[in-house]
Parts: sequence; C-alpha cells; structure tokens
Amino acid sequence: MNFESILLPGVNAKRPLIIAGPCSAETEQQVLETAKDLANRGVKIFRAGIWKPRTKPGGFEGVGSKGLPWLKKIKEETGMYTSTEVANERHVFEALKYGVDMLWIGARTTANPFAVQEIADALKGVDIPVLIKNPVNPDLELWIGAVERIYNAGLHKIGVIHRGFSSYDKKLYRNLPQWHIPIELRRRLPELPIICDPSHIGGKRELIAPLSQQAMDLGFDGLIVESHCNPDCAWSDKDQQVTPDVLHYILNMLVIRETQQTTESLTELRCQIDEFDNQLLELLAKRMRVSREIGQYKKEHGMQVLQTARYDEILSKRIAQAQEMGMDGEFMQQVLQAIHEESVRQQMEVLNK
Repeated sequence: MNFESILLPGVNAKRPLIIAGPCSAETEQQVLETAKDLANRGVKIFRAGIWKPRTKPGGFEGVGSKGLPWLKKIKEETGMYTSTEVANERHVFEALKYGVDMLWIGARTTANPFAVQEIADALKGVDIPVLIKNPVNPDLELWIGAVERIYNAGLHKIGVIHRGFSSYDKKLYRNLPQWHIPIELRRRLPELPIICDPSHIGGKRELIAPLSQQAMDLGFDGLIVESHCNPDCAWSDKDQQVTPDVLHYILNMLVIRETQQTTESLTELRCQIDEFDNQLLELLAKRMRVSREIGQYKKEHGMQVLQTARYDEILSKRIAQAQEMGMDGEFMQQVLQAIHEESVRQQMEVLNK
C-alpha cells in the first residue's frame, strides 16, 4: 500500500502532529472557548466527539448533528481544521456536509468489519484524511483489515490511532498500551502514520505526559489528546482531559529525538544483540529436543502430555528468577507461556506419530 501524507495545508510536518480538543462537543460556548484557547497555543487541528458510542444506554451519547455547525464556526473564527469520529454512513455524510477536515474511526467500530466497510463505501471518491483507532481487543489483523478496507475505497491519506486495548485487569491504565502491537504494525506498514492517544490509554490526566513521551521515544508521528476548557465539569471522560494550558506545558516538556540518525555507533551493540539472539535460538532448539524426548517417554509409559503441577512450578520459579535479574514478571510470564505452548505442541507431535 502506498500511503499519502495525512498532513493538512499549513500544518507543520515536524513531529509530533497534534490533534486536540474535548472528548465531546457539549455546547457551542464550550467548543469555541476550548478551540480559541488551543489555537492561541499553536494547535492546528481541533477534535471533538459529535456522536459518542457508550458502553451502556443512558450515558451522554453526544449532541449529534446539531454540533456540526459549531465545528464549522470554529474553522471560520480560528482557522483551525476540525476532526470528529464517524461510526456509520450517515455520520460520514453529515460530517462532510459541514466541511469536517479529518475523520477518525473509533475502536468499537474498527472491531466491526461490516461497519468499517459501510464507512469505506460512503467515502469513495472523497479526498480526506482518515484515522483508524485500534480495535478494542489486541487483534492486529483486524486493525490492518480496517486500514485495507479504507485504502481499497480509494483513500490513501490514512493514519492509525493507538488508544490501547481493553482488559479486565485495569491496574494502572484504562486501556493497556501493549506497545508491541503498534510496533509490529509499523514493521508491517512502515509508511503508515501512527498517532498515540494517551488520554484513552491512561484514563487519567496525570498519565498523559509520560505516555506521550513514550510514544515519541517509539517514533510515533503524533498525539491526539483530549483537552477541555473546564475538564472537571466535562460531560464525558472528565478524568482524562486537561486544560489547553496544561496541554501546552506537556507538549513543551516533550523530548523529541530524531528518527533518522546515523547508526554507526550502534553497530557493535547490535552485533552483540544478534549474537545473543542466535544463542537464544540454539538454546530453545535444544530445549525443544528435550521436550520431544519427554514426549517419547510419556508415550511409552501411557502418560498424558499436560502436567499442570510441573508447569505451575516452573512458571513461579522462573518468574521469580527473572524479577531478581531486573526483568518484568509479566514479560517473563508471556515468554514462558509461549515456550510451554511450543513444548506441548512438540510432545503432541511425538504422541501422534
């Protein structure tokens, strides 16, 4: 796929591209006040949810189409570009009718190929940047599939928004970052712009700054941040919104490292990484050979493959060892689970011969 720039005329190409505005358009006064404050601080693209998909009925689901003239007025009074979320064909037509400059597809919609295809069909023949949020669950293929549907409709000004992935285990984040997924997306589609949504990943305003810095350190192209003139009184997601003044401070504190640098000084270190990777592969191959021998033993003695007690013992001991060595326990659990699954597969092959 050959992607075109999502940058709008007059928007600085220097990282990071900033899109900011309230979670929801609530009143004309609220969006105008926020937009003017953001514009005075150099933000060029204003975001506001016109239609808000909610988990349960009864919550604020957006003002609907009556908010679109407010976005048009923002363009006229501030010169900012405007953007909003669309979830179906009608949303697309309404947004285009009022001259919205950039659209995004939300996480719940990305998870539904029928909905994405409906939006793609509605956008045929339209030259407008479209951003696609990751699906709610960590499904890279579903995310790429949504990109392909929009691309196949003839739109090449496409970017994606990483907003994290839902989990029952909330812990620190509202949505788990799982940075390895957008990193793999960049490996697969290196020219595709990636925007980070620290507001939805963190769910708390105090996490916006560190998450934004992480995104910049990973080479993301921009940030979409929820900013409200009075966050504590916001009608939706008040905990993850910041004032334009605070956003300005956060952006000024970001350290932006160049993505294109000489790698000569890294050559020796990368050679070491390559050597260690080769050693890891050799050790894993030896481990799998032992697993096959264990499978043969179990076959000859009529034993079942899965030995739960043994696996639990290995898991707890190895995770503890890894933590003592300065590694993250969750990371080691994922590694050990992957190794265990392959070991079981190897043993099953032996049993089924």
